[in-house]
Amino acid sequence: MISLLRGKVAEKQAGKVTVDVGGVGYEVSIPVETYSRLGELGGDVSLHVHTHVRENALSLYGFHKRRDKELFEKFIDVGGVGPRLALTLLSGLSTQVLVTAICAGDSKTLIRIPGVGKKTGQRIILELKDKLAAFASDGDGPGERTVAVEEDVVSALTNLGCSPEAARRGIRVARRKGAPLEFETLFRLAMASMKR
Repeated sequence: MISLLRGKVAEKQAGKVTVDVGGVGYEVSIPVETYSRLGELGGDVSLHVHTHVRENALSLYGFHKRRDKELFEKFIDVGGVGPRLALTLLSGLSTQVLVTAICAGDSKTLIRIPGVGKKTGQRIILELKDKLAAFASDGDGPGERTVAVEEDVVSALTNLGCSPEAARRGIRVARRKGAPLEFETLFRLAMASMKR
């Protein structure tokens, strides 16, 4: 199961990006917000990925933020909401507006999104209203960014064979020494502090 892709932007168009990872191109469907954060062709990209498997297809859905991936996965658990509609939901409104509308039971806001009818909007609210409390209180502020960057570094270090505990310890040491909240620098300094 693919859960994270880091590579270069090989191709991009609205709703889709091809990520070149070591010479292999992965086509990933993405929401508008993620598309707006993609760099130029050939630039670095990192996506949190949901792998969707069906009988005749394996599809990848990518998100700039882990939080959006988690919300996407909540949507596809709702009866009648498939990955395509879930992506449309995340493209139609900002995550915060979407979560606020669902928690408030505001189906009128949801049905403004193309493809979301009255019944689907009500079903989404019914099934998710009580499950999105963490999303409602979780903003896009510095705290969330810190957690996201540090978790990305933990993931990268564990992929190289470090234990999660050792990776977190390395990050703490690097941050105490003034490492910026930027993936590449934090990764290198955390790895260097673990070697000592």
